Amino acid sequence: MPEGNEIHRWAERHTAAFAGKPVRVDGPQGRFLDSDVLDGRKLVKVMAVGKHLGYDFGKDRILHIHLGLQGDFKEGSGPLAPVKGALRLRMWNDAAIKKPAAPGESKKHSWYSDDDGTGHIEPEQVAWVELRGPMDCTVFTQEKWETLLKRLGPDPLNGDGPERFLAKVVKSKKAIGALLMDQSVAAGIGNIYRAELLFRARVSPFRAGKDVPEETLRAIWKDALPLMKAGMVDRRIVTTLPKDRPTKTKGKVPKEEAHYVYRRHGKECFVCGTKIMKQEMEARNLYWCPNCQKD
Repeated sequence: MPEGNEIHRWAERHTAAFAGKPVRVDGPQGRFLDSDVLDGRKLVKVMAVGKHLGYDFGKDRILHIHLGLQGDFKEGSGPLAPVKGALRLRMWNDAAIKKPAAPGESKKHSWYSDDDGTGHIEPEQVAWVELRGPMDCTVFTQEKWETLLKRLGPDPLNGDGPERFLAKVVKSKKAIGALLMDQSVAAGIGNIYRAELLFRARVSPFRAGKDVPEETLRAIWKDALPLMKAGMVDRRIVTTLPKDRPTKTKGKVPKEEAHYVYRRHGKECFVCGTKIMKQEMEARNLYWCPNCQKD
């Protein structure tokens, strides 16, 4: 599932491409039935909160998109692409699709680790967007959008401070590894950032939230912002420090050295050499180093 870095990246790109302009919207295969509510209206702004996108087309016309586990976007320049696959929704700019396609090729939203960060067209060159497989793609009223925001926790990428995060964690008997996956506790932090932030803080994912020192929780929150902002640049999530990488590289980080523990189960920890472990927590795979992150 895309994490907050990627959702905010889409919001920035689609704002640059469409905000302030009339936008055409359709569901060419009958998979989106409310296109007439939005089609031809000016897109005011694109909002990102946690793992949710909101395309504001005016009062009570907020297109809510949650990509879930299967959702993906594809962007392009020039004429609209032929309709293929289970296409839920298209958005485009009439003037832009009449222009020739820009050099290069934008990529569909694929498993992030298969993306090397190249091949993306500039956001101002995006003429159309296609959406497939989202968990939700519906038009919200302002009240419904605000209800959603109230149940979400603070989002580091929206400049939110750690106070609401701390207030929930310091009272909880739940494991900190579970709390970090709870979007009402911290919006936008997902499985990758959960594992990597805890490793970088040397905190066991099984420790109860109330047993994690407040200064450590503040440090985790502070660490999340630069890591997530860096992940907005090209979709790559890199959490390792150059000194800990086997190649000591400071340039383009090899995929196999991008993370300390995430999806590295059975391999040696870059820091201490202990075998990285994996088990399920909150219906998602959890990764940790039993030596660096002793409970």
